[in-house]
Amino acid sequence: MLATTACFVMVNIIVHWLGDQVPAAQSAFVRFMWGLIFFAPALARILRQSFPPQVWALFGVRGLLHAVAVGLWFFAMSNIPIADVTAINYLNPIVVTVGGALLLGEGLAWRRVTAVIVALIGALIILRPGMRAIEPGHLAQLGAALFFGGAYLAAKRLTDYVPAGTVVAMMTLVVTVALAPVAIWKWEPITLSETLWLGAVAVFATGGHYCMTRAFAAAPVTVTQPVIFLQLVWAAIAGWSIFGERPDPYVILGGAIIIASVSYMTFREAQLKRRVTPPPPATKI
Repeated sequence: MLATTACFVMVNIIVHWLGDQVPAAQSAFVRFMWGLIFFAPALARILRQSFPPQVWALFGVRGLLHAVAVGLWFFAMSNIPIADVTAINYLNPIVVTVGGALLLGEGLAWRRVTAVIVALIGALIILRPGMRAIEPGHLAQLGAALFFGGAYLAAKRLTDYVPAGTVVAMMTLVVTVALAPVAIWKWEPITLSETLWLGAVAVFATGGHYCMTRAFAAAPVTVTQPVIFLQLVWAAIAGWSIFGERPDPYVILGGAIIIASVSYMTFREAQLKRRVTPPPPATKI
């Protein structure tokens, strides 16, 4: 998880450094074109398979939601401090929790409701409406958190039908296709250097997701989830040392409140799962 946070912060640094030199949709499209190259061998096998219509529909919905989220995220990362984007991004699990209760029939016990309310308080501390100007980048990142949450819910349903690798590969294909029209419409000349840097974004993003998957396989989420908070620390340090963005204590506080609520919710759900799951039968010797 430490490697995961480092990879994702590198993604943030590169995209923030590129800024608005390249339109957000175009940047996202080029980044996913690189991902498409990485997944080309797997996609060649996957597209020869036959899936039920429901699975194809879920591939499309997940890809479209992710495409919108990525475009909004690139815009936010280009226009507001790295720490702000990272802190607001912690709302994703909250969106998934509420969406799971409303759309997938998962329960919404009082502990989950409390965690959601606390996380929203954290978001208000970050944004501080009425106390400071809310930039379009902040609204874009809120939208990104919402659409990322929807994409994760679709991915969660997809894992009931196909392996995780297939879900990621098809997401990369659909997002690339979905972003293509907007990217072409807003296309501006792009240098070889910018193209290679967006390739580096794809490399670090893929590495981050790989490390996260390995972490989830190696330890319970109750252990790995709190480490995610370090991403906000790294983002604040990077913003200050590289871009001269002075750390905002309210952003750090709000992000800490959100991640604390998410960690508590994750811990409680893991406890309940252990209570429900019967122990394995004793082996007689």
